[in-house]
Amino acid sequence: MELGYFAMPSHPPERSLRDGHEWDLSVLRALDALGYQEAWIGEHHTAIWEPHPAPDLLIAQAFRETTRLRIGPGGFLLPYHHPAELANRVAMLDHISGGRLNFGIAASGLPSDWAMFQVDGMSGANREMTREALDIILRLWSDEPHFDHRGKFWHVTKPEPMFGFLRPHIRPLQAPHPPIGVAGLSKGSDTLKLAGERGFLPLSLNLNAGYIASHWEAVETGAARTGRTPSRADWRHVREVFVAETDAEAWRRSVGGMMGRMMREYFLPLLAQFGFLQYLKHDPEIADSDVTVEYCARHNWLIGSPATVAEKIERLQHETGGFGALLVFGFDYADDPGAWHDSLARLAGEVMPRLGRA
Repeated sequence: MELGYFAMPSHPPERSLRDGHEWDLSVLRALDALGYQEAWIGEHHTAIWEPHPAPDLLIAQAFRETTRLRIGPGGFLLPYHHPAELANRVAMLDHISGGRLNFGIAASGLPSDWAMFQVDGMSGANREMTREALDIILRLWSDEPHFDHRGKFWHVTKPEPMFGFLRPHIRPLQAPHPPIGVAGLSKGSDTLKLAGERGFLPLSLNLNAGYIASHWEAVETGAARTGRTPSRADWRHVREVFVAETDAEAWRRSVGGMMGRMMREYFLPLLAQFGFLQYLKHDPEIADSDVTVEYCARHNWLIGSPATVAEKIERLQHETGGFGALLVFGFDYADDPGAWHDSLARLAGEVMPRLGRA
């Protein structure tokens, strides 16, 4: 199993945008030094707890300050970008990375973002736009000499050469393109079906293990449409993780730290507004009012001593049928950086070697 990181990125409302950026950059440097394999950076426009509208700004800087870590948007919200502009920008970012870029895509699920960009997410237009935009981007990166795409949402032309020296020429360093990852939340997630259809990397967000198991069904449904056989080694799981010397210390620093605060003030209320608290329950009969930070810590989070967390990871592998990478859900511990960096180090150095032992 590989180790990675998934940052929304999350920061408390009082943190300045610059300071939040610097915290994220410091964590990416630490992940690189600790031997983590990958990191994904989210994009949001109207969420004060997820304040990063341009993940490529952080990613480009991180590539200059890391040497091994693969990094990518997790993901670019395709409905809010012109496909031709994004195709060129992502291709350039791949060259800056030296071939360490992952290309994460998403359809966007925040109604406030839909309102800002006038996207009808309630009708599913955001998902339609995502598929159309991705098709255009992949065509622009292909060997197709020229085309004129007149779609439902975009009119994009890959023009023929002009004057003998003007032509589309910007393509990614990785051939045919960087690995593409897509995140999913719902049981029949359209994006996870897309991952299965195209052979992309599926990312399951931080939900209850019993619910997450259904995500692989969506991947397999999509794969069946194109005759593919998906590999569980490609499946990424995003989880809240905190490793400390003892279970009690891990509980105190997670539930009683920024992890607990963000969940209490933002994430759980947000899921409640969408009617999504059911995705966190180990038993559907549990009342929504009982889905608290403490409940999530007991049933969903991977927190505790190295031995405890190793046991929880192995149980998660069993309950979901197996996955290839664990992505640590990122939190802003800038007020207690030693605790967060120690947790990341213990996960890599003390938990991982315990996995799979007889």
